[in-house]
Amino acid sequence: MTVKKQNSDAVASELKEKICAKSAVVSVVGLGYVGLPLAVEKAKVGFRVLGVEQNPERADKINRGENYIGDVHDEELKDIVQKGLLTASTSFDCLTDADVIIICVPTPLTENYDPDISYIVSVCQEIKPRLRQGQLVTLESTTYPGTTEDVILPLLQESGLQVGEDFFLAFSPERVDPGNKRYTTKNTSKVVGGVTPVCLDVAKIFYEQTILNVVPVSSPSVAEMTKVFENTYRSINIALVNELMLLCDRMGLDVWEVVDAAGTKPFGIQSFYPGPGVGGHCIPIDPFYLTWRARQFDFHTRFIELAGEINVQASYHVVDIVSRALNQAGKCMNGARVFVLGVAYKKDISDVRESPALKVIDLLKKEHADVSYHDPYVPALRAEKPYDWGMNGVELTAERLRDADCVLIATDHSAIDYDWVVENARIVVDTRNAAKNVKNHREKIVKI
Repeated sequence: MTVKKQNSDAVASELKEKICAKSAVVSVVGLGYVGLPLAVEKAKVGFRVLGVEQNPERADKINRGENYIGDVHDEELKDIVQKGLLTASTSFDCLTDADVIIICVPTPLTENYDPDISYIVSVCQEIKPRLRQGQLVTLESTTYPGTTEDVILPLLQESGLQVGEDFFLAFSPERVDPGNKRYTTKNTSKVVGGVTPVCLDVAKIFYEQTILNVVPVSSPSVAEMTKVFENTYRSINIALVNELMLLCDRMGLDVWEVVDAAGTKPFGIQSFYPGPGVGGHCIPIDPFYLTWRARQFDFHTRFIELAGEINVQASYHVVDIVSRALNQAGKCMNGARVFVLGVAYKKDISDVRESPALKVIDLLKKEHADVSYHDPYVPALRAEKPYDWGMNGVELTAERLRDADCVLIATDHSAIDYDWVVENARIVVDTRNAAKNVKNHREKIVKI
């Protein structure tokens, strides 16, 4: 026993020394919105980073120094690629050379709204035959509490190596907010939970090399729960203000005025705003990971599930508002020309994952409206589940605005001149209060 203890201590010490000296080789599996910014941060401080990306087009772009993620600076990516600090491959064979393996793959939902961790499992099946003594494996993909210890750990230990002795395993959830200029990968606090105390120690030291504040917690399950709680918190508060929106609409009150007035209180309240629904990878999905896991403990998260229902209802409410606005102008939805401004899930980014604008467009199409859209960040929409249609964006011109029976602001991109939009449009349905500061022709604006 004593020899084994000394041996395992030596393995951990050697890896920590490599990490602190930046001589450790890092592999990031999945170079998307989470993985690529993380890979760039590691390479910027001197780590050699081997990216694994199953999309060959993306892998080729990285190797040419071409960026495709908005939160990554073009020049920084080009610089680290030219220095040989970042390369990408579609093959998992590079994992044998890695001292640290970070998993950043998608965790979507099934058609029945159950967690789909098949990408995580698939990656771990690739890691298992390549796992060697002295490696740290961390998972950053959002998942339900228990995934790291109940799913990943047994898979990796099928290699014959022991966690905390031969290799080290931790969960550290991503906290990426696409388009956020203030909080980036580097200055956003990083929660880390290790399977064993040694695993936590190694993982904490690794993340401290590039992240300003690392927050250790007692287990991977605590870290996993932390992530889903953060996004469930946002989902519930958005649902609260969306329900207030529905009530204010019934009562003839301006929900935006109410929220802004309440926000002047210096304590006890945080402002959330209504909208056409919730989007992005996190808020529409993460609460379902928690509700699914809760059912395994004979617990039903009624409050969380209700919030999800209300946020879905918000998209239907937008379509009702459009229909009402058209009716007041003597138009019916069938055949009406609806011009949608913005399809990304939030302003000033190109990310359309779970965007409520797509749900609204789908509902409008089902009502036989003639829908077109403009988004300066999204030139085209591909036909992807659950939608069986695709669309190309069109140019934003005064003629298009005038020709539309209704202009629907679904995403409030900063690059759009809303004074000009309102001036040229017949009717503007504003789901984001984007036209808040427009002075003229306010009679054309219908706010949700």
